[in-house]
Amino acid sequence: MDQQHVLTIGLFGIGLDSYWPQFEGLESRLKGYTEQVARKLGRPGVQVVNLGLIDTPEKAVNAGHEFRRADVDLIFLYVSTYALSSTVLPVVRRAKVPVIILNLAPTAAIDYDKFNRLGDRTKMTGEWLAFCSACPVPEIANVFNRCQIPFFQVNGVLEDDPVAWGEIDDWIEAARVANIMEHNRLGVMGHYYGGMLDIYSDLTQQCSYFGGHVEVIEVDELAALRRSVTASQVRDKVGEICEKFDVQSDCSREELDRAARTSVALDGLAASHGWVLWPTTTKELETLRMKTLSAQSSLVRVF
Repeated sequence: MDQQHVLTIGLFGIGLDSYWPQFEGLESRLKGYTEQVARKLGRPGVQVVNLGLIDTPEKAVNAGHEFRRADVDLIFLYVSTYALSSTVLPVVRRAKVPVIILNLAPTAAIDYDKFNRLGDRTKMTGEWLAFCSACPVPEIANVFNRCQIPFFQVNGVLEDDPVAWGEIDDWIEAARVANIMEHNRLGVMGHYYGGMLDIYSDLTQQCSYFGGHVEVIEVDELAALRRSVTASQVRDKVGEICEKFDVQSDCSREELDRAARTSVALDGLAASHGWVLWPTTTKELETLRMKTLSAQSSLVRVF
């Protein structure tokens, strides 16, 4: 499997093309907000496909094809102002991936002192439309529900909102975990114990829900490698174990040697199949555990 497959996130903002001739500066302002979101979504190991502001059904159809070609793993829909649901559905329908609706206002509230001093109804309407992100959200949610498109919603503000952006970060981490599962190889060795029916796994369901490839390994292959491990390899591995882990004093040397011999054999098994080994230090394991737990609930519910 390709271990370097990059997580790809789709982003688009929405608007209504009939607004632009009426309200000077509104289109460029909303495009700027969409670019702002794109910059905040970007991070190492993540490719952001930003299709900008979609404001007609025709652009929506083309955007849907773009996301399909880009093979996006997750779509963020930034609701920048009121827009028709007919400009939204074609964008996400073909991608067949979860959608996160970003209901993020430019600021926490309109500056009404400044707003009331505008003295022009058209300018006032344009300013109001720049804060109108919540208006089409129920319409979009209704359409997604009727079309059975999985979606979630994040409410907040574009800047200085750690709660909203923390939630967005969690979604990206959940998508990262799902992406890794999609492109991994899972080795299965041994057989089930007939008495404990609750631990049986359905490998077909594993592949169906998470993707990846399951490779069944014969335990005889590991046993043969274990028999060929040398005393010096065992000694080096014991040193590595003692360096990376807190080995208690009541752990006998015999047991350490036995574990080290199996560990060396497992290293050889992984190398012979081209596998990437899991983290082995306590710190690495704790980091992996925390990242997995933070994304776990989102991962199970959607991906």
